[in-house]
Amino acid sequence: MVEPRSRYSTISVILHWLIALMVLSQVLLITAHEATEGQAISREFVQIHKAAGLTVLVLTLARIGWRLANPAPPMPVTMKGWEKFLAKGIHILFYVALIAMPLTGWLASSASGRDISWFGLFNWPLLPIEGGRAVSRQLMDVHELVMKGMYALVALHVLAALKHQFVDKDNVLHRMIPWIPRRD
Repeated sequence: MVEPRSRYSTISVILHWLIALMVLSQVLLITAHEATEGQAISREFVQIHKAAGLTVLVLTLARIGWRLANPAPPMPVTMKGWEKFLAKGIHILFYVALIAMPLTGWLASSASGRDISWFGLFNWPLLPIEGGRAVSRQLMDVHELVMKGMYALVALHVLAALKHQFVDKDNVLHRMIPWIPRRD
């Protein structure tokens, strides 16, 4: 009998941490944009934010595809049913947010007719949506609402990881962080 994997695949780990770092960079880029508003550099921060956001979208879609082909390792048998349900729900909400955030930003740029340069290499195609600034603003409102939800998801995710490591003392954190030793 083959024993089930106890860790996520290397590709899953790389995609998880790459997306997490890119989401953090998104927060830093918008913070830098707001701190320099009115200056020429402010617009550059927004352009990099847009390109990075679309990269997050592509990486998230790749991660979902990889996850479908390579299921997650089983959760510990010691986890209660409600914990497993909550963990799965939070992961699904992460995927929804990681698609909704860049998609609403892309739609907002498209509605207002603002080009999106992908790191200066090419212009990302705009979506066929009209409505100008009014529709763009509505989409940005949704974008910002999803961002607030993302903050809550990150907080729950980190708190759950810490609970597993220090309270439950199971191997959940080991599954995603390679240098944390496995507990037997």
